[in-house]
Amino acid sequence: MMENKLLSKLSQNLIEILDDDEYYDTIIEVGNDPYVKIFHAHAAILNYRSPYLRRILSTNVKKYDGTLINIKLPNILPESFQIILR
Repeated sequence: MMENKLLSKLSQNLIEILDDDEYYDTIIEVGNDPYVKIFHAHAAILNYRSPYLRRILSTNVKKYDGTLINIKLPNILPESFQIILR
């Protein structure tokens, strides 16, 4: 029972991280003009949750100077990507 509470809290924390506009290291631009949406994310979480994004991140090596990682995904609808991200 305690394990279920811990997993539930962890899931809630991960959702909160997605909604956090202060602490992120990745900007993902999704869609084509004029239907582009910007998502803020965390490279470490993306790396472990998605083999596709892991490949993109591995080619977009982050500098250790605080520079944000920028990813463009023009061939995905923003609405679809939001579902995938969640």
